[in-house]
Amino acid sequence: MTRRARSARWSRWLLPLAAALLLPMLWAAPAAHAQSPTTITMWLDTTGGPETPECIQKTAIDPFNAQNNGVNVEATLQANGWQATLTALQGGAGPDIVGTPGPSFAMQLALAGQLLPLDDFAKQYNWSERFAKGSLNLGKAEGKLYSIPNEVETLVLYYNKTVFDQHGWQPPKTIDELMTLSQKIQDAGIIPFAHANAEWRPTNEWFVGEMLNHVAGPQKVYDALTGKVKWTDPDFVKAIDLLNQMQQKKWFMGGLDRYYTTTIAEAEAAFGDGDAAMKIEGTWLMSDLPNYFGEKAGNNNDWGWVPMPSTTGAAIFDLGIGSTMSVNANSKNPDAVGKFMDYYFQPATMAKLLIECGLAPAPVDLSGQDLSKLDPRHAAILSALNKAFADNQYGYTTWTFWPPEAENYLIENIEKVWAGEMTPEAYLAGEQQVFDKDRANGSVPPIPQR
Repeated sequence: MTRRARSARWSRWLLPLAAALLLPMLWAAPAAHAQSPTTITMWLDTTGGPETPECIQKTAIDPFNAQNNGVNVEATLQANGWQATLTALQGGAGPDIVGTPGPSFAMQLALAGQLLPLDDFAKQYNWSERFAKGSLNLGKAEGKLYSIPNEVETLVLYYNKTVFDQHGWQPPKTIDELMTLSQKIQDAGIIPFAHANAEWRPTNEWFVGEMLNHVAGPQKVYDALTGKVKWTDPDFVKAIDLLNQMQQKKWFMGGLDRYYTTTIAEAEAAFGDGDAAMKIEGTWLMSDLPNYFGEKAGNNNDWGWVPMPSTTGAAIFDLGIGSTMSVNANSKNPDAVGKFMDYYFQPATMAKLLIECGLAPAPVDLSGQDLSKLDPRHAAILSALNKAFADNQYGYTTWTFWPPEAENYLIENIEKVWAGEMTPEAYLAGEQQVFDKDRANGSVPPIPQR
């Protein structure tokens, strides 16, 4: 605030993630040390509010520290955590444990020499057996492992079910239906989408990526990522043009001025209260929704979800890794960080963070863990995500599969399109130029064969 070289590979871990059917993995704590523990630092981003960071502290960090195993994690709540981390790393400082918003961001740090390789830890703790086959490849740069994937996620179309029922609206399946419905919602005096980027500019890429995948189709996105087609393809131009129409019609939060100034809390409150009807966002949103719907929020509203509409109406789910964890290249205690990371990515810890904090888990086997308290809607999305992989209907999130500079270009320059300073065609031509440079210098993340 990742696919498999073949379909079966992803199916192997995504279904157990939703249904918890395979054998559990348990972690045995090492013997406690009598000496004073080694202290390592970690920053928890409060951009979306303090609730989730505080839950991570209570659910994962405090229990680790209580084990007295020779390592103590000192966590700090950090406003605008990602930007603060970038600034600190550039100055040769920052926390021992480095979190990023996704593999592309981590690759950028790795190529800049700001992260330590994790290959020795992976061997020491046998991570290749714990993590889904191939998933660790997403954390590699120049052949070395620099980040561990966290929070397997996708994006969907959330809608205020109460508002939809009151007006007799049906959730859309196709892009054409989405455009028609959005106009009806606006005509009814309701904001179509509760979207804003005041606190997180990369919000822009959620919508760029969804439109590229769901208008042009994930196969064409794959072809562009692997260099078989150009980003200037007419289907991509159509996708960006439709996104631009959404902004020009003031469907996002009521206009660009509001899109650029509304906070996350304000946007989510508008969605929960029914001032806005829909939200295109990732599974991370589900940890916040209980604060804005129902008795706790002072309303009687409920929410639902459907797959993000597509040109054909097919259910497409774009695969994302929502965050990563790495070791600061300037850390004085990298071995202590490795010990904490091994604990953090244990299935038992991941399951607790999923249930207690609403965090999507890393690609590890959660079978044998108690998931009975998981919101059925969350479980349904995980199940649908698995089916999408089995049916070869998955797409690609920009923060997982785009190279760093090409991703940054998408985020920043789409605002020029919305401002009328750049056409969709020019925007995509510029993206192709940056992407070609990224490919030439080897910074395109691994793109498993489709």
